[in-house]
Amino acid sequence: MPLQYMPGFGNDFETETLPGALPQGRNSPQRCAYGLYAEQLSGSPFTAPRGTNERSWLYRIRPSVKHKGRFSAEDLPFWKTAPHPDEHALALGQLRWDPVPVPAERTNFIQGIRTMTTAGDALGQSGMAAHIYLVNDDMVDDYFFNADGEMLVVPESGSLSIFTEMGIMEIEPSEIALIPRGMMFKVARLPGTDEARGYICENYGAKFTLPDRGPIGANCLANPRDFKTPVAAYEDKETPCRVHVKWCGRFHVTEIGHSPLDVVAWHGNYAPYKYDLRTFSPVGAILFDHPDPSIFTVMTAPSGEDGTANVDFVIFPPRWLVAEDTFRPPWYHRNIMSEFMGLIYGQYDAKEEGFVPGGMSLHNLMLPHGPDTVGFLKASTVPLGPVKLDHTMAFMFETRFPQQLTKFAAELETLQDDYLECWDGLERRFDGTLEGNWNLPAGETR
Repeated sequence: MPLQYMPGFGNDFETETLPGALPQGRNSPQRCAYGLYAEQLSGSPFTAPRGTNERSWLYRIRPSVKHKGRFSAEDLPFWKTAPHPDEHALALGQLRWDPVPVPAERTNFIQGIRTMTTAGDALGQSGMAAHIYLVNDDMVDDYFFNADGEMLVVPESGSLSIFTEMGIMEIEPSEIALIPRGMMFKVARLPGTDEARGYICENYGAKFTLPDRGPIGANCLANPRDFKTPVAAYEDKETPCRVHVKWCGRFHVTEIGHSPLDVVAWHGNYAPYKYDLRTFSPVGAILFDHPDPSIFTVMTAPSGEDGTANVDFVIFPPRWLVAEDTFRPPWYHRNIMSEFMGLIYGQYDAKEEGFVPGGMSLHNLMLPHGPDTVGFLKASTVPLGPVKLDHTMAFMFETRFPQQLTKFAAELETLQDDYLECWDGLERRFDGTLEGNWNLPAGETR
């Protein structure tokens, strides 16, 4: 049967799989229905203001203390956590990668996470990490929770089922899923998917929320009703299982004799959700100039400093370009923020060549970047009429912190050694005249 979801961002939800499993009028009755245990999962301090206070009450077959035995250390060598010092000899610069192939050996979601960059300090609950995931196997009796941060999952190829304590989400390319900090889950491939690949933003700081719209008003961008939270679902099995934990950058595993995904009912506002990027309603210039890329922010994780995000999740979706007398792609710029970009499908308008689906780029703070030569010449000379930029979806994890490259990313065979050459043809066109020298072919100097 098709999965069911509850609409709304940050709502207070209630859901049960068995009638009467959810207590009414109280949270912790003396005896819960069906012999369940009541348990609170808090995503904020108890005393956080009402507008930012997050907690959910779970009614489960066993309390979470029974889902953990004696821990032992585990090694997931490709998953790194900030602060993570440089381990490589690659010099500073603008960087771009081709897609990373999925390994030949059986690799599930947790085993397949590869860290590209880290930023900030997970122990101080600030910053983020940008990962890719490479999957060709399912988590059947393996479960995981991340105490270091929430996980924003962005598929590029293949469809996944994410079974969390609070329900099941299915996602495909052009959809995203958010798994809150500390929430147990497992991931499997959906039928028809042999291999899956995508991106993850591990957010160590304040949780993602919707950006203020300001003068835009009450509508457009990501509308709250388009965020979907799963209804309750539980797994009742008595077989040997393993629970894996990420805590302060280290990994631990414990053996238990049952599934920890045993929540029969729940209510609250600390919950996972999914969102279809195709429902994002872009806002842009309808007369002249190109707005700042922040106009495409889907979600933001605030830093405590107004207007400066711990992390922004930004997309570049299909849209109409209509601005008059305007260089329409993103302009050349240097930025206090650090930008990790990926491409889900199509072609990104500022990079005509070399940036392909499954690929990545990194432009760290104050390093200049912008359209390649082909994109610049095309945008500077094309007749300006209304144009639909279609069949494209790029995204950006943007943070106030410098993104430190991992050894894995620095030594990837898919790193493009010739990336900087994409700007080689941007030659001098200044000749002292008002018009400039636009007859100069690309790559030729005067």
